[in-house]
Amino acid sequence: MARSCLAIILAAGESTRMKASRSKVLFPVGNLPMISHVIGAAKAAGVGSVALVVGRDADAVEAASRGVTDNLTVWEQKDRLGTAHAALCAEKAIEQGYDDVLVIFGDTPLVRPETLMHSRKMLADGADVAVIGFRTDKPQGYGRLIEQNGELIAIREERDASDEERSIGFCNGGLMAINGRKALEMLRAIGNENAKSEYYLTDIVGIARERGGRAVAVEASNRELIGINNRAELAEVEQLWQWTRRVDMMKSGVTMIAPETVFLSHDTLIEADVTLEPNVIIGPGVTIRSGAVVKGFSHLEGTTIGAGCTVGPFARLRPGADLQTGSKVGNFCEVKNATVGEGAKVNHLTYIGDASIGANANIGAGTITCNYDGVNKHFTQIGAEAFVGSNTSLVAPVTIGDQSYIASGSVITQDVPAKALAFGRARQENKDGLAEKIRARNLAIKAASRKSQT
Repeated sequence: MARSCLAIILAAGESTRMKASRSKVLFPVGNLPMISHVIGAAKAAGVGSVALVVGRDADAVEAASRGVTDNLTVWEQKDRLGTAHAALCAEKAIEQGYDDVLVIFGDTPLVRPETLMHSRKMLADGADVAVIGFRTDKPQGYGRLIEQNGELIAIREERDASDEERSIGFCNGGLMAINGRKALEMLRAIGNENAKSEYYLTDIVGIARERGGRAVAVEASNRELIGINNRAELAEVEQLWQWTRRVDMMKSGVTMIAPETVFLSHDTLIEADVTLEPNVIIGPGVTIRSGAVVKGFSHLEGTTIGAGCTVGPFARLRPGADLQTGSKVGNFCEVKNATVGEGAKVNHLTYIGDASIGANANIGAGTITCNYDGVNKHFTQIGAEAFVGSNTSLVAPVTIGDQSYIASGSVITQDVPAKALAFGRARQENKDGLAEKIRARNLAIKAASRKSQT
């Protein structure tokens, strides 16, 4: 839209019902703070400037918000005197002059940009106030939106509503758009003549009409207007968010065998023809290319999985893991800050950290890169088509050359040239008959122990 727009994000609540040591707007949904979801939706709705009204944990809330937009001003609400008072904390931002002003709660992370755009369109069509509401069969506890001849004439709180008005299922969602040229004068006109002596934003509907303006209601789904006040509601919103993302991905060509057991992040990127088996957890920063298969009970974060790769089951890919086309990381393997080259295999019970594995290399079961000396991390380079035998420890920094072989059970502390065979283990010795003597001694010790206990 060509119209200028300011979004006032109300995020100054004490979060008392969350019983938390931080502001509730910092709690994540899809591994992103809910305040970031709200600002992202506003930005997608064409908002040019954001006025963030903060209270508790102001610095952390501001930092999370600036991760989404830099066009941000921050205003502190020192006293909690109602929603209109909170909006007026951004008075100097409103004074800058905008066509539209959106007022949005910081704890409504499911609000859609399309809904905010619709409310702005109502302003463009001549309304002075557009209140966003929802319909429900259980309206108890919500303010009712009273309409007449296509206009919103009042928002009636339940305690003040008549029996007829209480039967209305169209309820106030709290979010609204206001004519930016009149916003300041209307907000300043809101009084606090009520039981709580607070300044209620909902009174702006009556003020707009008293001044000859028009107010309208914009309908949204009730799910996108859910506000989060406690941890149960946080879990509900997370479930709704996850299901929406799963459905979107399945429609785009991703197979989820048991989608209700797959968990995604806000920035997850999965191409078509990927298969996710049950109980896959995807943290932030994951990209999965076409044709890959992620088997059950795998945990991924900060990872790129190339086309045609196979991961898991029970694999853990940590930040910096980069699996190139056709490679494989199998069961009970962990990869961190490492590249697994094209066609390479890390099949069983293996840890690869701070390393690079060349194309078509094979890493045997129980192999570990010993990358940490207690203070610093060190790098392991494994060449193309190298074969690392099972139960090998590669003590970094170390380089394993192309097409080299490492004998099983080795501890490798020096570089291995290309095409060489390396042994890093003690020479085996066999002591004939000694096992029988050791067993007899152990049985005698066990028998003596039992006798002493009786």
